[in-house]
Amino acid sequence: MKKFNLLSVVVPAYKQEKTIVNDISRLFNVLDKLNIDYEVVVVVDGFLDGTYNKIKKIKSKKLKLYGYDKNQGKGYAVKCGMLKTKGDIVGFIDAGMDINPSAFFILLDFMKLHNADIIVGSKLHPDSVVRYPVKRRILSWGYRVFTHLLFGFNVKDTQVGLKLFKREVVRSVFPRLLIKQFAFDVETLAVAYSLGYTRIYEAPIKLTFKDKSSITSRSFWRIIFFMLWDTVAVFYRLRILHYYVKHRNI
Repeated sequence: MKKFNLLSVVVPAYKQEKTIVNDISRLFNVLDKLNIDYEVVVVVDGFLDGTYNKIKKIKSKKLKLYGYDKNQGKGYAVKCGMLKTKGDIVGFIDAGMDINPSAFFILLDFMKLHNADIIVGSKLHPDSVVRYPVKRRILSWGYRVFTHLLFGFNVKDTQVGLKLFKREVVRSVFPRLLIKQFAFDVETLAVAYSLGYTRIYEAPIKLTFKDKSSITSRSFWRIIFFMLWDTVAVFYRLRILHYYVKHRNI
């Protein structure tokens, strides 16, 4: 596999004014140690607090900042950022840095080793170090079984907010995606797999789950419902309508 020339990292940010400056600084510290040029593309998913203005104060030629007024969802933000990148390898990582960004070292090594189309950070990799609630572990297992039955790919953990893609995959897959909020990770992998990008590998991560959200039990199960709904919708478009093969929305 040829040497990488530019790594693009997309960071979707939603109401992160308290941590975003430290998050970006921490990401820069890791990427500076990689033997590769890079750019960081931050997409602020709705001007709902001071996140955008705080990022604007960061002085770096490697930083690109985008945003929009109304919250659209993480999937929308990731897609928006991905389509603005220039790297021959493109990834994304969640703001908040629950996932240690040092995982990029391993993900890039896996990309080279396997000549992969996609590398997926995985809580279930045997070398991962994860602090994660039991309830979410159980739900993750159930969702994994569900997606395997629907789509056939053998990725054990689709939901971690850390993934790497070849430029070719970004160019072919992301313009086709429709999911703005729930299940966009599964849509991304399912569409990629259906288009022939089957070299998908999982890599270890270090994750410390920080449950700082105000999500109630009722809203949590509402999220689960819509995630399953979106997943079935992806299956319907993929297997019944063959939508993703016919359409390339830009």
